[in-house]
Amino acid sequence: MLKLILYRLALAVPQLLLLSLFVFFLTYLIPGSPAGAILGAAATPEGIARLEAQLGLDRPWYVRLGEFYAGLVRGDLGNSYISGRPVVELFVERIPATASLILAGMLVAVILGLALGIMGGTKPGSIRDRVATAFTSVSMSLPEFWVGIVLLLIFAVQLRILPVVSYVPFDVDPFGWARGLILPSIALGVGGAALIARQTRTAMASAMSSRYIDSLTAAGVPRRRVVFRYSFKNALVPVLASTGLTVSIMLGASFSVEKVFSFPGIGALMIRSVTGKDFAVVQGGVLLIAIMIILINLILDVSYGLLNPKSRPS
Repeated sequence: MLKLILYRLALAVPQLLLLSLFVFFLTYLIPGSPAGAILGAAATPEGIARLEAQLGLDRPWYVRLGEFYAGLVRGDLGNSYISGRPVVELFVERIPATASLILAGMLVAVILGLALGIMGGTKPGSIRDRVATAFTSVSMSLPEFWVGIVLLLIFAVQLRILPVVSYVPFDVDPFGWARGLILPSIALGVGGAALIARQTRTAMASAMSSRYIDSLTAAGVPRRRVVFRYSFKNALVPVLASTGLTVSIMLGASFSVEKVFSFPGIGALMIRSVTGKDFAVVQGGVLLIAIMIILINLILDVSYGLLNPKSRPS
């Protein structure tokens, strides 16, 4: 298993280097200057040139690229053009909010997706299978921000049983933190649940139609034990692959959910940085999101290796 982890980490290094290079050059294609965005309506050619010199934006691209990679080695992503604060510090402040939202949304997606998949996969073609399939088809077509707005209008504005501004730091109020995650996690997790449910349904239907399941049933093994101990365990192997894809999609969808529920997370910071041409923050945010996806996929790969020893590198 250690060899699997080292193998995945070794593959992650060139991926991050290529991604950082791509993002660095992509900022040159964005029209306008960060200095012009900072100065706003008072910007003049002389003022823009002076501010670019102060920010180091007037230096050749290869010098800036070398400094960028040198900073990565030291764990320094530079300073924000707008606030002047270190980029790492900005993201450290906002990671707890985004991590809370992603984990809560993933919990909703996994629980709801597995329940619907097992419900439909154990009896393909039945009424409950059709109900589960219809639910997944509808939920996959609904944008996360629209679901969030509807939930907000019903439970926060009309019924007033949940807060409008959702996020409360865990160290400030643990109960308020958990209560504020209910609506955002549902809005984020419903779409992911549909993907997991479809994969689980297919895997469970395939497992339940296997010969060893017929043998276990003929031997008098209780159906609950057949479903959860044998069929579900084998169905988890392909489900893990869809879970990794779901997490990647949810990371992108969390940006809009954070906007709807006023979450002070990475998504809000990235949107503000893109519109304000704060390229140092944008580069750092893309790398951070890539690292999060790589770590999540690493955890799933390890889990996959535990369930299926044949997948481990020899």
